[in-house]
Amino acid sequence: MVGIIGAMDEEVSKLKEQMTDVEVRTIASMEFNRGKFCGKDVVIVRSGIGKVNAACCTQILADTYGVDAVINTGIAGSLNAAIDIGDIVLSKDALQHDMDATGFGYKPGVIPRMKQSTFTADEKLLSLAKDCNERVNPDIKTFVGRVVSGDQFISDKATKQRILDTFHGDCTEMEGASIAQAAYLNGIPFLVIRAISDKADDSATEDYPSFERKAIAHSVALVTEIVKNL
Repeated sequence: MVGIIGAMDEEVSKLKEQMTDVEVRTIASMEFNRGKFCGKDVVIVRSGIGKVNAACCTQILADTYGVDAVINTGIAGSLNAAIDIGDIVLSKDALQHDMDATGFGYKPGVIPRMKQSTFTADEKLLSLAKDCNERVNPDIKTFVGRVVSGDQFISDKATKQRILDTFHGDCTEMEGASIAQAAYLNGIPFLVIRAISDKADDSATEDYPSFERKAIAHSVALVTEIVKNL
């Protein structure tokens, strides 16, 4: 069974419309939709925005549904000048850019007393997603890169540059790394998929609403194709 997480209703509503034999259960104020999607057993859920919501959601998928994999779909701001609005970033790995224990001698992003602070996506899911996106979204580019997450909407050049210089990320958003961490702790393969909605700079608040719908359409097409081919 595959768990599919989106932070917002807009990111999962089109997927849920394609489900059959749906059983809905509300846990921790989240609506978990279990059923068939493209003939496969899935649970689709809107986690809510931010790292805590996303991590709680992933743990419920592990504990209650025993999922075999987690796919996180959504939108993000580009940190890499080569990645344009509308393009897709598939997570090579993910980390938290707002984890800061530097006062205790740790490097930025390092989680104290954990063996891992950067979480690597499942190679099989990553390879499948790359092939699928090139097939269903030929009008955009596919990038494999680093997703950096924090409880911040990045919308100024100075913050963007600091995050880029420190963590060498390709896109930034608010959930992926916490889902990755929860999946890692539970031994569950994961992949974070991000369609680029803005450039994470001073134009972000203007670009985001203009390109959100198109970015989500690309993500929906990709997730559908991935599930079909699992």
